[in-house]
Amino acid sequence: MGYSPRLKEEYRERIVQTLTEEFDYKNVMMVPKLEKIVISRGVGAAVADKKLIDHAVDELTTISGQKAIATISKKDVASFKLRKGMPIGAKVTLRGERMYEFLDRLITIALPRVRDFQGIKASGFDGRGNYNLGVTEQIIFPEINIDKINRISGMDITFVTSAETDQEAKSLLTALGLPFKKK
Repeated sequence: MGYSPRLKEEYRERIVQTLTEEFDYKNVMMVPKLEKIVISRGVGAAVADKKLIDHAVDELTTISGQKAIATISKKDVASFKLRKGMPIGAKVTLRGERMYEFLDRLITIALPRVRDFQGIKASGFDGRGNYNLGVTEQIIFPEINIDKINRISGMDITFVTSAETDQEAKSLLTALGLPFKKK
């Protein structure tokens, strides 16, 4: 058998059993799972300088291990000098093995490098079992060489789960290792 990420094995062996007992699921298929992780980044200054999009795409590709794409604007906004179809950000969607690998690196390496880290806020749930996390600096990822970046900027990380409620999603993400703040 081939390689399988550590968190994927832990989900199969331990987390499914724990969540089944906690929420009294009748079937193993009812247990929520992590479906995808979307890492996105808006580059507002890209209206003036097109090279900023290339830097953002390169950094997201380096962080995620998968090719990122540039996102384009959907409408004209005259006050921002923005035209429809202009590139204004970058994103990458991770699924499967790469998703679990990224989550493992985020939990064990990147988040502990945040200055004065106390845990992540539990208020980022959307009501449908998905969680949004904002990272203020891309330099918390060890893949980013601090000498080669042109400006420090943040990104949004969205965890899409198959959970029905926020409570189920929080239990899943806590079991996977996300360090939520204690009340």
